[in-house]
Amino acid sequence: MSIVCITSGALMSRYSLKDRMVRSLALRKGEVVMRVDFERMGSPSQISRVLKQLLADGKLVRLGYGTYAKARPSSISGKPVPRVSLEELAQETFEKLNVPVTLGRAQRAYVERRTTQIPVRTTFDTGDRRISRKITVGISTVRYENNYSARA
Repeated sequence: MSIVCITSGALMSRYSLKDRMVRSLALRKGEVVMRVDFERMGSPSQISRVLKQLLADGKLVRLGYGTYAKARPSSISGKPVPRVSLEELAQETFEKLNVPVTLGRAQRAYVERRTTQIPVRTTFDTGDRRISRKITVGISTVRYENNYSARA
């Protein structure tokens, strides 16, 4: 329920855009937040301003273009870090974008116990689909494998 007051003939919310976005973040079940999720709350420039504030406050971490993750302070440095692993964040991002992906070959081999080598890179198999979206946390970036052949 939103509390409103009438000021100079216009309906205005009693809460600031930042307050509404922080509340929206707290009520969301997932860890990934897309910029599109906030587009009904205000103008693009207002949303950009509040997202910058939330990044500066350490409430969010930027993953890529229009993609953010909920954050917590690092136990080592105190800087904001995502609350879950890059693999989980990437998987949730792809679900939100309706992109079907599976784990990469190295991760699948490790999960299926065909190897004991722990995969160093986070890799996803995108099938016949080409993806150029960059998802990054710190210096770790998601890589892609696909069946796409440029020569075909």
